[in-house]
Amino acid sequence: MKFFLDTASLKEISWAAQAGLIDGVTTNPSLLAKQAGDLDPKDVLKEICSVVEGPVSAEVVALDTDGMVTEGARLAEIADNIVVKIPMTEAGMVAVRQLAADGIRTNVTLCFSSVQCLIAAKAGASYVSPFIGRLDDVGQEGMDVIREARTIFDNYRIDTQILAASIRHPRHVVAAAMIGADVATLPPDVLRKLLLHPLTDRGLDQFLADWNKLVGRAKAPV
Repeated sequence: MKFFLDTASLKEISWAAQAGLIDGVTTNPSLLAKQAGDLDPKDVLKEICSVVEGPVSAEVVALDTDGMVTEGARLAEIADNIVVKIPMTEAGMVAVRQLAADGIRTNVTLCFSSVQCLIAAKAGASYVSPFIGRLDDVGQEGMDVIREARTIFDNYRIDTQILAASIRHPRHVVAAAMIGADVATLPPDVLRKLLLHPLTDRGLDQFLADWNKLVGRAKAPV
């Protein structure tokens, strides 16, 4: 399973990319607004694309088909690795078809059911993004959508990649990986948590303590 970083923070993206921990990035208007400040969001996206070799999702803000297609085409011009995020709406599905016909990759966002994922895939989406955490928040089992979508896509040999989004904690990542999601997009804090385990720290401390004892005995006068 590939890991994408869900942020527009150049500092966080640079850290994860240099460590070789991520395969791409997802952004949205809220993340870009937080990061950009007085900068043009397109300049921020351009910088992100220069840091990350893999896909970088950039979301349209238009709600009508023509606006999404126009905005999507402009976003795709920023860099070759831009993937245009389109909302799961009727107008969005028409836009996905038009963008796909022009060779522009899309990521359909705000999916909350497996049938929405199927519709998006049939429209030509490169990625579909079920929002696990938000479903959990309203008492539904978000991982069921990943599980159902995986079965449906496998049944019909659909190439669209399932991107597990709204990841809240490491267990979400494990469950999505076990089901067979193609990608998980993670906030920086969750990515850091994946690296950590108290037994790792405890074991390292013990190894170093034992080594220091050995070194101390070697240096002791005979």
